[in-house]
Amino acid sequence: MIKNDQQLRHTKEWLQRFEQSVAELDNNKSLKAEPTRWKLHRDSYQSQVDELKEQITEYEALVNHDCHEPIVLKIDEINHLPLLLIKARMAAKLSQKELADLAGLTEEQIKLYEDKDYEGASFLDVLAVFDALDIKIQNGEFLVPLDTLRRIPITKDELISSRRKKNDKNQQPIQELQA
Repeated sequence: MIKNDQQLRHTKEWLQRFEQSVAELDNNKSLKAEPTRWKLHRDSYQSQVDELKEQITEYEALVNHDCHEPIVLKIDEINHLPLLLIKARMAAKLSQKELADLAGLTEEQIKLYEDKDYEGASFLDVLAVFDALDIKIQNGEFLVPLDTLRRIPITKDELISSRRKKNDKNQQPIQELQA
């Protein structure tokens, strides 16, 4: 997720590089002689192009949203709740300092929370941000799959490992870009 204009510029630079790579692959006759290999390379670069375009579109939609009109933000997993808070702040055109003032927190806390996707934020601080952003839940449904509910306690190591895998999966395109 793009969180500020600097990240937007950086993402656009990487988008240009990947688009250039796709164009070079399209013009590479020797690689096209091996269609399977060519398609594999092209598809991997194209998926990066698509992902970056999606992130740019999302960021621009948030920052260009009329802050006097409601916005509906959806999440598929509760783990994405921090991103919803960041998106809501951006759509409201609030600076981190303004949100901090409204939530009764410090600007440093909001900056740290957003930099770390609210990891380490207390439940009360998250609620204060929700309240400050006046976020309402509509038609809120939560699925509790009782038939597949885990009946064995999760260990701390399993929880950390599961979280790392999800974070690695979510950060994979960025890591690939930095390589």
